[in-house]
Amino acid sequence: MPEPTPKVSVILPFYNAHGTLSKALQSIADQDFSDFECVMVDNNSLDGSTQLAEEWERNHPGFRLVKEKRQGVVYASNRGCESARGEYIARMDADDVARPSRLRLQSEFLDSHADYGAVAGLAEHVGDPETTGGFRRFVEWSNSILTYEEIYKRRFIEAPLVNPTAMWRRETMDRHGLYRAGDFPEDYEMWLRWLDEGVRIAKVPEVVLEWHDSMERLTRTDPIYSDRAFYEIKSRYLAKWLERHNPFHPQVAIWGASRISRRRALILEQQGIRIAAYIDTKRSRQIDKEVLYYKDLPVSGSMFILTYIRQMDNREKIQVFLEGKGYMEGKDYLLVS
Repeated sequence: MPEPTPKVSVILPFYNAHGTLSKALQSIADQDFSDFECVMVDNNSLDGSTQLAEEWERNHPGFRLVKEKRQGVVYASNRGCESARGEYIARMDADDVARPSRLRLQSEFLDSHADYGAVAGLAEHVGDPETTGGFRRFVEWSNSILTYEEIYKRRFIEAPLVNPTAMWRRETMDRHGLYRAGDFPEDYEMWLRWLDEGVRIAKVPEVVLEWHDSMERLTRTDPIYSDRAFYEIKSRYLAKWLERHNPFHPQVAIWGASRISRRRALILEQQGIRIAAYIDTKRSRQIDKEVLYYKDLPVSGSMFILTYIRQMDNREKIQVFLEGKGYMEGKDYLLVS
């Protein structure tokens, strides 16, 4: 007789994670939701992680081990998803800890929101504040983005959700594909692709995961997670969005005339977007394109603006200013960092 199909499959790829794997697996075993399986994906570990996972497979029903020989989190994650039997797929990393209610909260959301293809949740950043402050600020920003509308509009600022907090329907990955390997952050590319193709994503408003940060984390060490890689992939999808929604396509105005902002905006120009002017808070800025002083902006409906400002406080001030002049987010401007 075949085994019953679990409601949720938790996918947990690991590589040389002996020091953290048990805690991650225990947090899954301690869920207040029992209709799940955990697919542990060994990606050629050499430190005893494999033996640890084998012990979990022997001693814990619902935990099973698969192996992926191709090195890399993309291949390991996809191998786990392809092996999954559940209706819903939840991602998890080997150095993170799931909160006890995670699977219940997210599966209940998908059960009651048939038009949503995926759901994430809030994350608690765990790391040395002296060395991981940038990631802590990212988590704080990400936790402020909850609804589908917010995720959709703000996805070109940063990755709008923390990857190991995500859960999605099997039909979502079957229809829109999984992680892709390339010179870009695989999770951000997948969220951008899914949103571009009409997948609705939201978050449950509770912390579902302790996201452990360290200087050795892949997102710090692998060049596919560099600033340049993020801007390359976001510019590709931003250009597609602008072609469909910018009434002045291919022209945009860029708020932010600093050297850094111009360098980032030039990546968008490589996607066929033309920068008609820059907007600056200084009247005296001299560059090779027209510079508009921000207080002299025309009324809404005269241009489409992209804000290339990284600092969150300044970005929020710009949004207040634009809204005060009648500009509408998604119609007259988008926040891009």
